[in-house]
This record gives sequence, structure tokens and C-alpha cells, in this order.
Amino acid sequence: MTWTRRDAIKGLGAVGAAAALGPMRAGAADGGQVAAQAPLRILFIGGTGFIGPHMVRRSLARGHSVTLFNRGRTNPHLFPEVEKLQGDRDGGLDPLRGRSWDAVIDTSGYVPRVVRDSAELLRENVHRYVFVSSADAYADFVKVGITEDYTLDTIDDPTIEDAGRYYGPLKVLCERVVQELYPGRATVLRPGWIVGAGDYNPISSYWPMRVHHGGEMLAPGRPEYPIQYIDPHDLARFVIKAIEDDVNGTFNMVGPGSPLTVAEFLYGIRAVTTSAVRFTWVPDDFLLEMNVGAQTDLPIWFPPRDDYPTGAPFEPGAKGFHQISGARAVAAGLEYRPLADTARSIIDEYLSRSTPWATTRRRFGLSLEREAEVLAAWRARQG
Repeated sequence: MTWTRRDAIKGLGAVGAAAALGPMRAGAADGGQVAAQAPLRILFIGGTGFIGPHMVRRSLARGHSVTLFNRGRTNPHLFPEVEKLQGDRDGGLDPLRGRSWDAVIDTSGYVPRVVRDSAELLRENVHRYVFVSSADAYADFVKVGITEDYTLDTIDDPTIEDAGRYYGPLKVLCERVVQELYPGRATVLRPGWIVGAGDYNPISSYWPMRVHHGGEMLAPGRPEYPIQYIDPHDLARFVIKAIEDDVNGTFNMVGPGSPLTVAEFLYGIRAVTTSAVRFTWVPDDFLLEMNVGAQTDLPIWFPPRDDYPTGAPFEPGAKGFHQISGARAVAAGLEYRPLADTARSIIDEYLSRSTPWATTRRRFGLSLEREAEVLAAWRARQG
């Protein structure tokens, strides 16, 4: 089975004109340590999965009033202090009728028909619609430095609702629904890899916990390869700032304009743990030969090559995958927390669990036994 960028982002999941900043909802320029100048009413569609709770906490810390609308199935114990409306965005929107909010944050829209239902219902009673899309909305990653104006993905039949198979193009259609119904009032976010505490998939935890485990560790490809991610805390801070400042437009939610290298990423994680770990760098070609999968066996990693061998578990022409431009978002106020903070939060969260990381069965990331097998084969190849 070929593992492409589509599968990678689903497993989770720029230079341009400056965003239009409205003067009516300006928050305090305090980094969020005190309440916003004007408390707002914010509706979350979803809000209790991976990224949603970070945004809810940010909203509450800024003094805003929060309402959660969801089915009550994912982490229903969270946020007992906020208003909760139970329903289903696909045919069960009645709890939202006759209500009004300053903004809605939609973190769970995958099918344009379903997104249209909620967007139309709220159009006259909500000022700003924030839609969390995906960097998978782009047609490809051939270009380094992709901006928000890059070519988007398409689908031949827009009535198809198979979000598993057509994740990217359906996200594009969802974006267009929101932009159509909220002209001048739509904020569209396209995150790449989101890495941080609270990830229900063992994607975020793999590298920090593997470094924390210590010993000889497989480091993939070349030390200078780029790697790009965004912490959910940073994403949340930008979302709430965009609502407070009435920021309009589309934004890539990715790491800094000059991406980290894989070496900086791994050594940066190592800096927050006292575990004795040593990195053994194994080339792409050998990993391919050993059938080690990018994104699955080695989460987040994606070699920036244009010459992948036939049958490789990477998509040819994806050199820009970890080199997307976030310049437009930075100009609108996106800030980045240090890698050390991200790594420490992941390690602390995982260590609070009852199941030891080394014995956890996981879909993403090499098992210690498989990693040792690959390293032994590489040493044998080296003679």
C-alpha cells in the first residue's frame, strides 16, 4: 500500500496580502495573560477533541463566554463550567435555532453539505465564522514556500461525501461554502502537522517519548531535512486573537518560515530530558529498502525529495511538504512557543498515563523491537 500525504494528514489530518484587521474587537496586547477588553460569546462546533480544548481554554482565559455544540460523545467530562448543547451537525441543529453568538469556531467540518447546514442556520446570528481546514487543501506540494493562493485540490463529483478518500478536495469545498455565506466575515485556517499535548493519536507523542526512552535511536534521512509543525496552543492563540481582532482571510497554520531541520527537532527534544539517547542517522534509501514507512512508522517525517524510487511510500514531487509559508499568519499575529515547551508538555502528559509508553501498542511509530531490527540491519550493511 502506498502511503501518500493524503493518508498522512487524514491520520491526524505565506507571503501574500496582509489580512484585513477590523478595529471593533481589538483585544489587549498582553499575550493573553489578562482578559480581553470586550468579552465575546463564542460557539464551538465540536470543541472536545484534540485542538478544540486548547481553543476553549484560551477563550475562557481571555474572559469570553463559551458554548459547546456536539454529540456529547468525545470527552464529555471536559468543561463542566460552560454551556453545552447536545445535537448533531448532520440533521440535528435545532438546539442552535434562535440563538446568537459573536463567532463560531468550526473544528469538525469535513463535508460541504453538512458545513452549509450550520453556516446557513447561523448566518444572520453570528458575526464571524472560523473554519479549520487543512494544508491538504492544496493540489500538491511540488513548490517550496506554498502560499494561501496556491492551486487547490479538486474533485470531479462534488456530491461525493467520502471524507476518508477525498479529504483535501472536500475541505476546499467546505472552505468555499463558508466564504460564500460569510463574505468579509470568514476566517479559514489551513494547518499542517499539529503536534502537542492532547493528541488522541500517538503521532505527537512518538518523537518526544522515543527520545525520553533513551538508548540508541533511529534518526531518519539527513540531519538537514526540514520538518514543520504547529503547536495546538499556538493555533488556539491565533484563533482567539483572530476573533478578538476581527481578522479576515485564509491562513496557513504552519511552523516558522525557515523550518526546523530534523536534527534541530530531535536535539531540541533531547534538551528537555535527562535520558541518555544517541542518534543513528539512517538514509532514506535504506529505510525504503527495509519497508519503513514515512508518516506511519516515522510520524511527521517526509523526505524532501523529487526522485523517490518506484513503489516508495512517499508521493513524488512533495518537496514542499514541510516548507509551506506561514508568513501571512505571522503578519496577522501568529506566534510560536519554543520547541522545548511543546516537547515537555507532551512528555509530561504521557508520563501521567498509567500505560508505559514502551509497551503501548500504537498505530503510528516504530515499535522498539522493529527499530532495533532496522538499526541492526544498517550496522550490518555498514560492515
